[in-house]
Amino acid sequence: MQFFDLSGANGRRFSPFGWRVRMALAHVGLEQKADVELVTFSQKHKLDFSGQNLVPVIKDRDQVIFDSWRIASYIDATYGTENSLFGGTDGKSTSRFIASWVDSQIHPLIAQCVVRDILDVIDPADREYFRASREKRFGMPLEQIVENRDDTKANLKRTLYPLRKALEVAPFIGGTLATFSDYAVFGALMWARVTSSFELLESDDPICTWRERMLDLFDSLGRTELSPHA
Repeated sequence: MQFFDLSGANGRRFSPFGWRVRMALAHVGLEQKADVELVTFSQKHKLDFSGQNLVPVIKDRDQVIFDSWRIASYIDATYGTENSLFGGTDGKSTSRFIASWVDSQIHPLIAQCVVRDILDVIDPADREYFRASREKRFGMPLEQIVENRDDTKANLKRTLYPLRKALEVAPFIGGTLATFSDYAVFGALMWARVTSSFELLESDDPICTWRERMLDLFDSLGRTELSPHA
């Protein structure tokens, strides 16, 4: 299996969607076996074979799949017989809900906290493109986007309230074991962890404790990635 994932400078892998796939592959014992092809912002031509230009992408035998949700569904259907990525058939709709909630509610807030810091960890050749494309998207300079990130952090804390309540009754969103629901949220937090020293969570937040459990999974896979915290 080939796995095409976004990369910054020095092979730093920070894509939240890439982290979803990394954790999904680890869940079924394939993360270490996958042939990883790193793709920077200026190397999107590497994805021409997939008919689009966004990572993550996997190529497994004659199958080419892009989009983290479609990849997760493929991994579960093909390799998740003994260890379901969704915690069973009934858990797939929950994972879809959580992933969509993260995409629509959590990612925009995290972006407003770390988008300027991302500029410093990507390949220098990509910085002009990144600044121009993100400033066009947000309608303001990167520095202005993160200017009030302490307020954004407070908003993020409120938005994460449902997750905090779920963790009162189980160690993971998926229950006793982590599932793709956990990986969707974890991917968002890894996006920030790998690119920025700005801490999104308070040390006494139950989500911080959950994140530590997630970092310990799969031989501490999350702790092996380059991070400004190191």
